[in-house]
Formats: sequence, structure tokens, C-alpha cells
Amino acid sequence: MFEKEKLIELAVTYGVVLAKALLILILGLILIKILVKIVKKSVNRTEPTLGSFISSLLNIGLKITLFITVLSFAGVKMTSLVALLGAAGLAVGLALQGSLSNFAAGILIMFFKPFRIGNFIDMNGVMGTVNEIQIFHTILKTPDNKVIIIPNSQLTSNSVTNFTKEPNRRVDLKFGVHYNSDTDKVREIILGVIKKHDKVLSDPEPFVRLSELADSSLNFTVRVWTNIDNYWDVYFDLIEQVKKAFDANGIVIPYPQRDVYLYQTTK
Repeated sequence: MFEKEKLIELAVTYGVVLAKALLILILGLILIKILVKIVKKSVNRTEPTLGSFISSLLNIGLKITLFITVLSFAGVKMTSLVALLGAAGLAVGLALQGSLSNFAAGILIMFFKPFRIGNFIDMNGVMGTVNEIQIFHTILKTPDNKVIIIPNSQLTSNSVTNFTKEPNRRVDLKFGVHYNSDTDKVREIILGVIKKHDKVLSDPEPFVRLSELADSSLNFTVRVWTNIDNYWDVYFDLIEQVKKAFDANGIVIPYPQRDVYLYQTTK
């Protein structure tokens, strides 16, 4: 009878402790979620690139601290807990070597800033706008609204092309005309179209030169500069407007063709 009462007493005592520990855990998770959101929002106001990274790091750090606090409150001895965490940390570290390298790569990305939130990048054919930089991976969003998740270590160990790091970008085009065309007139027409476009920059000066004597056409290389936000407008506008200007001035755009000669032989 005495042992039964003692067991009930212990059950009630530890039940209350566990209930309190559970309450601390729930309240802690709620507070961490709120705090992480506040920190992310405040950091994003000054440096959007750091927002996701710092909030992810803070979220993990606070949850580990909360976990240790709850276990300590529940009666787990700190010496035992430290030994347990040390052994677990070693095992987890060996198992998650890739994740640790991704974390180190994330630190390098934050420090050297090869790209920022909002930049459009290309890594070995994987292209998209940087949406988030987290502690283990970077999230890209493609122009057709697909989400690509890339481990940070791949971004630091591979060549990455940043299309939007600089404020201005060059638009490269090529136009082919018939061999009978007046090359000076063709160049004048193209330059006239370029000068009328309000989004093309005058400095650096537009470049229009005959660059190739191809099989079926005289090819002109066109290079103009514009603001990165206007790149595609300039690209598509110039193609359409040059075509219309060629039509209006009688400039023929050829297509691949072959001359076939037939010879009749007599026996």
C-alpha cells in the first residue's frame, strides 16, 4: 500500500514537471517563431540578402537552446546531457558532412556576396532569380514560376553567372541581309532605329558593323547597352523595329537557298 502511494506521488510529481516542460516547449516554439519573423523583417529592410540566412540560423540556434532548457527543467542532469549531446553531435556531424559544407558555403556567400536576393543567375544551365539564401541552400525562382533549391556548396564550387549584378547590360543582335544590299544604307537604317529607342543608352555608343560574309547573307552585328530592367524590351523591340524598317526601305532578309544547274547531255 505504501509503495502504491509512493508511486502515485512520484507519478503526480513528475507528471506536473513534464506538463510544465511541455508548456515551456510549446510557448518557446511560439515565441521563437514570432522572434524569427521580427528579425527577418527588420533585417530585410536594410539587407534583404541576409534576412533568410540570419533567420534560419537564429531559428535553429534558439530551438537547440530551448530543447536543452526543457530537458534541464524536466530533470535531466546537465553533465549527462552534455555528454549525450557531445556523442550525438559527433555522430550527426559525421552523418551530415554535406550539410556542414553547405553551411560553410552559405557563410562564404554571405561574406563575399557573389549574388543577392533578386539577382538573376545561371549555374551550369540552372537559371532563376534568387528568392532566398538560407543556411544550407539557396532558392531560385524561374521565369515560368518554378522553384529550384540548390545546395550552397554547389554555388561556391561551380561557376555562377550573375546577369543582374551590374546596373547596365549589353544587348547583342545579328541581322542578315541580301548580298545585293547597300551595306552603308543597311547600317544607317539600323542606327536610325536604335537612336529612336528611348531605352537604349548613348554611352557606350551603339555598335553596328558588317561582321560576316555568310553563305546566304551579309550579317551585321549589333551591340547596344541598356538598363538591366529594360533588357528584354530593347531586345524584342529592336528585332521587330529593324525588320519593319528593312521592309519599308526595300532591304531583303534572305533565307538559305541553293542554285541548282541542270545540264543536258547528248549521246
